[in-house]
Amino acid sequence: MTNKKLDKIDKTILDTLQNDGRITNVELAKIAGISAPPCLRRVNALEEAGIIKGYHADIDKGALGYSIVVFANVKLASQTDKDLRAFEELVTKWDLVRECYLISGETDFLLKIVAKEWEEYQNFISNELTATPNVDSVRSSMVMRNAKALPGIPID
Repeated sequence: MTNKKLDKIDKTILDTLQNDGRITNVELAKIAGISAPPCLRRVNALEEAGIIKGYHADIDKGALGYSIVVFANVKLASQTDKDLRAFEELVTKWDLVRECYLISGETDFLLKIVAKEWEEYQNFISNELTATPNVDSVRSSMVMRNAKALPGIPID
């Protein structure tokens, strides 16, 4: 986390990069209303401050055969910090789990899981997730359709 004070130009840069990470520095500078060299310095400063954490391609999951998306609520038998961290460490090794959140409420974790077929998801649940020590229960919700998927956060 950073305490860097962001001005209007920084916010314009962040908003633009969040929506188009492949934009050239020259184009970005025009949108931000500054010349290219200071624009690049600002982008570098935002990266060094940890505000810009990286760049990635938004890949169509269906084009690569991933037609199944499931959100799984996982309840652990023990919620000690050691047990929570052990589960988080294990989750990093599962490629089908794309996102993992420690949450409050009736369950402990919310996982976003992708699979090519329903059977692949079922095998993962049976052979990996529920077979994990300390996993008490798993409740799954299959995604029927995605109505909205915006990158990042709203930038004022």
